[in-house]
Amino acid sequence: MKVDLLIQNGWVYRTYRQCFEKMDIAVVGERFYDISPSSYNEADLVVDGTGKYIIPGLIDIHMHIESSMTHPAEFSRAVLPWGVTCVVADPHEIANVCGLEGIKSFMEQETDLDIYYGIPSCVPSTSSSLETSGGEIGEEEVKELLKDSRVICLGEVMNDLDLVSGEDTLIKRIVRMCQNAERPLKIEGHCPALSGPELAAFIRGGVDADHTQQTPDSVLEKTDMGMFLELQAKSLTHDVVKTVVSHNLYENIALVTDDTMPDHLAEGHLNKIISLAVEKGMPAEQAVYCATLTPARRMGLFDRGMIAPGKLADFVILEDLKDFVPLAVYKSGKKYEKASDAPKAVFPDHFYQSVKCRLALASDFNLDRCEITEGTAVVNVMQIQSFGTKAKHVKREIPVRNKCLCWQEAGLCLAAVFERYGKTGDISYGFVEHGFKAGGAVATTWSHDSHNLLVVGSSIEDMVLAQNQVVHMQGGYVTVRDGRVTASAALPVGGILSDKSLSDLAAEMAGVREEVQAMGYENSNEIMSISTLTLLVSPELKLSDKGLFDVKTKQKVPLVERYESKKR
Repeated sequence: MKVDLLIQNGWVYRTYRQCFEKMDIAVVGERFYDISPSSYNEADLVVDGTGKYIIPGLIDIHMHIESSMTHPAEFSRAVLPWGVTCVVADPHEIANVCGLEGIKSFMEQETDLDIYYGIPSCVPSTSSSLETSGGEIGEEEVKELLKDSRVICLGEVMNDLDLVSGEDTLIKRIVRMCQNAERPLKIEGHCPALSGPELAAFIRGGVDADHTQQTPDSVLEKTDMGMFLELQAKSLTHDVVKTVVSHNLYENIALVTDDTMPDHLAEGHLNKIISLAVEKGMPAEQAVYCATLTPARRMGLFDRGMIAPGKLADFVILEDLKDFVPLAVYKSGKKYEKASDAPKAVFPDHFYQSVKCRLALASDFNLDRCEITEGTAVVNVMQIQSFGTKAKHVKREIPVRNKCLCWQEAGLCLAAVFERYGKTGDISYGFVEHGFKAGGAVATTWSHDSHNLLVVGSSIEDMVLAQNQVVHMQGGYVTVRDGRVTASAALPVGGILSDKSLSDLAAEMAGVREEVQAMGYENSNEIMSISTLTLLVSPELKLSDKGLFDVKTKQKVPLVERYESKKR
């Protein structure tokens, strides 16, 4: 028989045995026809795979397109060359800004990449009493999204207190709707701080997966409780990988990206996560398994995830099993060739006019309304960590002079959040430790998850300029030092997305990152660390437009704990 495509003499991945064997791959149409050690006599196209490794197309089941600050069509063009042929996207960022209309604007875009979707479960991430978002997802929106066959899971459930509450909360009703749908959905979760009885209650609430940062202990506890773990880069430490390997937990594990910044996406995607897993001690054959079959099986994508007759002919040809940089990527039986021109983004005009807050003044950052005139104040502070997105809750004593909190003298940075949807006009404040040691300021509307306008800085003058520039840009990322803008990236679509090519955006964000580093901000992912200072579901103390909140209890925390007047 004549086939459409024949790959000869390649080292083909054998999924169930997790090994490679020298085989020929025959493809007819969009699907694998046969995998055998002997060639067919005729083929329209023959490719020599001698000495090359051939693995299934990579499948990322927990990620956010918006984290790359671009739109689905351009994201597709960016990730397919890295061997990623299918993703399950949770569009809760665009939903926080533009609601159901934002989600549908994503789903309407045509892509070569297969994109399935999760229904954003928590928009806003907590509740409207704790933060202000541009859109909300409730039962009616969920009902509408359930009609679409591309929707295959409920996106990460973050509001654990409401899920385990004795009351009939919104998230409980949404979970039930997804469990009882005509096509029951997988329920994804977000539970970085839960353990013991609290974790058990969360799982009983219907959630059986977690993608947050893991430790060896959490890996064992969560998998023993039946959870499926999705390991992103910050979980891939030597100790965590050793735990997975020594306990043979591959059936319970998928490798995922979660968030990939545009400047990082220019260097790789899920293929880099596989490479990192191997570097940290996971055998390459098992790492491939956890980026192909286990994610496909988790999401019920039974037509892909392995090289076998009848499966979708998505596959990747590699030079080696170390760097995982593809030599060629085949999507549905055709070699993928990246288009030279970026696809045009199509969004409603009002998506470009979403930043509706006023320009900041210097007086906005003068905290001169203290209860005492002279003395000291004990304040609650978000302490930046060198790794991950956790902001530790610490208390510091700072001077008070003329009823003003002297935060600069205490070596702290000031964070301010401006509600930017034109709903309340609120401004809230928090202090940051281990911020910009060399001075300066950053402002952004890419601030998870509600994406209000966040400003962080050590100079009031720089903070004013940074905030004003972001408002004028209608969203984006801006760095300022010594009274001048030093780097910027415009994100005019909802204040969180660019309509430029990824290469242009990546260059701009690389400039922003370099400036943040030059200002002395130290973190494994500086951009994400800053942008999650407003994420009320990421430990421990975070800031929204409504104020400071303890992430675990969701209780409001005062900026000033107590005052002590200066003794005369």
